[in-house]
Amino acid sequence: MLKTLLEEIDGMIARDPAARSRLEVVLFYPAFHAVWLYRVANWLWLRRRHLLARFVSQFGRLFTGIEIHPGAKIGRRFFIDHGMGVVIGETAEIGDDVTLYHDVTLGGVSPSVDSHDQRCTKRHPTLEDNVIVGSGAQILGPITVGRCARVGANAVVIKDVPSEVTVVGIPARVAVPRGRSGDEFSPYGTPLGDLPDPVARAIDGLMEQVTTLKAQVQDLERRVEEGGSVTPGVAYEAEDDVARPSRTDV
Repeated sequence: MLKTLLEEIDGMIARDPAARSRLEVVLFYPAFHAVWLYRVANWLWLRRRHLLARFVSQFGRLFTGIEIHPGAKIGRRFFIDHGMGVVIGETAEIGDDVTLYHDVTLGGVSPSVDSHDQRCTKRHPTLEDNVIVGSGAQILGPITVGRCARVGANAVVIKDVPSEVTVVGIPARVAVPRGRSGDEFSPYGTPLGDLPDPVARAIDGLMEQVTTLKAQVQDLERRVEEGGSVTPGVAYEAEDDVARPSRTDV
């Protein structure tokens, strides 16, 4: 237990430059208090002391502003930076070395019904190892956020996120592809520097296609005006002097 305790503290110090000592983390970090109150509540929950487990978790909520259901599964070196407003649902699963910022929700989307099967169903997200979730992000439903993925601030994630990518926006879209996010730490789940806009990138691609098609149409009109023949159903490639059929049928 002491080894696990020191791992938790050192993990928080490694990811928060404001932490200057282990004693400071133990005394003043709500994330540390919330995680260890959760671990007590989870120990009780697994031994079917559900009411007492909920009492401990609600005390932790009032004391830290962080709500973690005692039924959630949380790995080692879990860190919640600032922490206020974080909500983690009953069937959420969190791997090792995961970082969340304030106002993050790992929520369910299933309706509240009096059905035992529904209550025992996986309803909340799974975060694999080394995931970072920025402040205000909402990750909803029984989806999986892959290893080393980054979720930008205020993103709304409703579909699975591949490993080693960065997603942003509402709904969340891939902004940094696999291999460029890497294992390096990204504050608030957002890489520093120039972050490409996936919507703008898609519009640029469409504009390139429109420009190509416009050039082909202009070249075909020129051929018709000059009395040249145009074969129906054949796509033409625009050139400086002539338009010749391409191998792609339209």
